[in-house]
Amino acid sequence: MREKEQFTVGFAITGSFCTYEKIKVVLTNMKKRGWRIIPIFSERAQSLDTRFGKAEDFVSEVQKITGENGIFTIPEAEPLGPKGCLDALIIAPCTGNTLAKLCTGITDTPVLMAAKAHLRNERPLIISISTNDAMGMNFKNIGALYNIKHIYFVPFGQDNYTKKPNSLIAHVELIPQTVEAALHGRQLQPVLRA
Repeated sequence: MREKEQFTVGFAITGSFCTYEKIKVVLTNMKKRGWRIIPIFSERAQSLDTRFGKAEDFVSEVQKITGENGIFTIPEAEPLGPKGCLDALIIAPCTGNTLAKLCTGITDTPVLMAAKAHLRNERPLIISISTNDAMGMNFKNIGALYNIKHIYFVPFGQDNYTKKPNSLIAHVELIPQTVEAALHGRQLQPVLRA
């Protein structure tokens, strides 16, 4: 493992738009650690305007925080594997859709191509889930991915068990600690947190 200030991490962002403000804080804190952060955007993250903000503004802010140009297409993401340039790859937020596709080996987005390309190098892939169906249709996918070598989860919990009983969200503030643990080959514990 390299020294902290030399880490190069990919930060793949999918469409759980309600988490974006927290993601910007996490990126800022990671940058303060001296990490090089390569942003990777799903098609939804780079193109959909929502009640949480405009996609163009979000992409611009992330690129400004990281000081890096983003990866926006499958062809741009594929070389991450052969180049072996990432110490770790984070998917944050990781939607249920992305989680299900990752579990079944589908690589039809820049984020999923980045994950596939990165895993060929047997380096950590960190998942920061944010999905309303985590304890429903996606529960089996979490269990399957949790048992795959080189895949680690940011600790998570139920965000609103009365109104959304199947919803889980990662404690995104723990992304840096999860990455550091994963770079040592271990899962940050406890995984289930309130």
